[in-house]
Amino acid sequence: MTPTADTAVGLPELPGTRAAGCPFDPPPALHALQTDSPVTRVRIWDGSSPWLITRHDHMRTLLGDPRVSSDPAQPGFPHRSAGMRERDRRSPTFINMDDPEHARLRRMVTAPFAVKKMEALRPAVQRIVDDLIDGMLAGPGPVDLVEAFALPIPSLVICELLGVPYEKHDFFQRHTKVIIRRSSTPEEVREASEGLTDYLYDLLTVKRATPGDDLLSELAVKRVATGEMTQREAARMGVLLLAAGHETTANMIALGTLALLENPAQLALLREAEDPKAVAGAVEELLRYLNITHSGRRRVALEDIEVGGRTIRAGEGIIFANDIANRDPDAFPDPDRLDLTRDARRHVAFGFGVHQCLGQPLARIELQCVYSTLYKRIPTLQLATRIDQLEFKHDGFVYGVYALPVTW
Repeated sequence: MTPTADTAVGLPELPGTRAAGCPFDPPPALHALQTDSPVTRVRIWDGSSPWLITRHDHMRTLLGDPRVSSDPAQPGFPHRSAGMRERDRRSPTFINMDDPEHARLRRMVTAPFAVKKMEALRPAVQRIVDDLIDGMLAGPGPVDLVEAFALPIPSLVICELLGVPYEKHDFFQRHTKVIIRRSSTPEEVREASEGLTDYLYDLLTVKRATPGDDLLSELAVKRVATGEMTQREAARMGVLLLAAGHETTANMIALGTLALLENPAQLALLREAEDPKAVAGAVEELLRYLNITHSGRRRVALEDIEVGGRTIRAGEGIIFANDIANRDPDAFPDPDRLDLTRDARRHVAFGFGVHQCLGQPLARIELQCVYSTLYKRIPTLQLATRIDQLEFKHDGFVYGVYALPVTW
């Protein structure tokens, strides 16, 4: 039987609190649970008590299990917040659907994000990175690396890919921040989500009449016009790609830079790396080590499932703590150490199974261009403040820093 809000009192609470002075590490309570009780109930914001999965092997097994559902309409689904519960109910996207509907919609945007397609974007991404560095070097310092560099890179790229005018970036960034903030009310999330959806709905109408060489035009002409999907579905898909395409990568750029500045020996390895494979490996290790999507992947069991000596009953929620799974010592020896020479390719920063992140090839290229360029071109890059003066994004579903003042 699923515990009620009353009987859930006394269970570990999620999200936990990071230790002071350890901004890159998951909360200590997650370490303790992974060691002592890797499959356990926790208490979340609404008083419910879903299961928390903290082991790397358990996570990969369950995320590939068809008895585990991504559908937030299923009873027992552990929503991230009241605001996200509202959004999940009113604006469903394919990432919150099960097959076959999930597969049907995902297939419509799989080809544009294929590895070869994304690789063809590398020269354009590299130009954006170089141009922004030129701008920083030409201007006064210190510079906020978030606003001057980390945020514009993925925003420019995803706008170009989707066919959204970059001049609207303030609009969609402002609305996205509301959606991913844990404290946003259902009304605030609904207004922000509908504002983005309405904008892209209108843009799809324009694209259908005068299509260009971009993803929204392809959806408008090949999917909406043929009746394969509704225009509202296409608009919601656009919102998902637009938001996910800039917020996560921007935070990885800034937080990754901070982690490297705090680990000068590892920064030196990356600065001196000439082999693209070494840079690619460093990106995977930074993704593992930082794991900025720190609110866990949310699912619900459709049938009884045995895992780690426990039974998760049908209708019970499941939260996959991918941040601590990426620090599992059975999967990654000495996991709390940043080691850019480590083979970290089995990390779960992008999830696992049929719902793993669609945009991961693009994110990898953006991060590879940044990490192979920024520290070579500005070898004396350093913080312009103390790390304990930085404000971290503890209140959101994506972790990072609000600002990163740097100088050289």
